Amino acid sequence: MGLMDSLKGLFGRAKAEAAELSEKAGPMMEKAKEMASDAMEKAGPMMEKAKETAGDAWEKAQPMVEKAKDMAGDAWEKVEDKIDEMRGKGDDVADAASDAAPAAAPTADETASGEEGEGSGSAG
Repeated sequence: MGLMDSLKGLFGRAKAEAAELSEKAGPMMEKAKEMASDAMEKAGPMMEKAKETAGDAWEKAQPMVEKAKDMAGDAWEKVEDKIDEMRGKGDDVADAASDAAPAAAPTADETASGEEGEGSGSAG
């Protein structure tokens, strides 16, 4: 039974040490709770002030945000107008090219067959 007595002794000592540590930890936990409570009491008004300040800043920024949106919208409209204008010019160029193509075809044929190009370029 010596082994059982040894184990009982070890567990008894461990139990006693755990109880002693628990007694010491109790006041430390209470002190930590008090400190946390104090910190929360001090931080609470600061947090409220920060919320108010952020809310005020947000309210003051809203008109500027709206103005920026309006300006962006105006700029976008100008860009769209410019794109439409450029499309119109492109259509005009395409129409002019279509109109000029039939008139240019005989000249192109003459140039390709060499009728108009004799004596005007290379020495042969």
